Amino acid sequence: MTPAIVLAKKAGIPHDVLSYLHDPRAESYGLEAADALQVDPDSVFKTLVVDVEGVGLACAVVPVSRMLDLKAVADAVHGRRATMADVHAAERATGYIVGGISPLAQKKSLPLVLDETAILFDRIHVSAGRRGLEISLAADDLLRLTRGMLAAIARA
Repeated sequence: MTPAIVLAKKAGIPHDVLSYLHDPRAESYGLEAADALQVDPDSVFKTLVVDVEGVGLACAVVPVSRMLDLKAVADAVHGRRATMADVHAAERATGYIVGGISPLAQKKSLPLVLDETAILFDRIHVSAGRRGLEISLAADDLLRLTRGMLAAIARA
């Protein structure tokens, strides 16, 4: 059981934990999850840690089928510009390894921005804190548990 799953259980929110056999050769962990779980790739969200000038590290959660708009995430957290965070810094701050970073129960509470397309789904899928493990939950519950915000941060 990962910290993300423990948090969801403790909060009493409706969720499901889904697992699949992770292939370390997969080019995209998120698309691999969507394919293995046979769910719409637009409903599977990846957690990306960014370094925002004037803010520090933040989490951007976007569909695996889309790309992160760095300018949009910087604007959402009231920073100047954003770059992808150093892998080691992301792992230290979240307590998870890249490819398994969950937006839930991170070691350090980072500002979180969830792409607005999440509200199109009853439930979205995000990493449960380990490669090959996803948690499905309502976007509103994710925002409540992370004190996150909704914004248009993804592009095609």
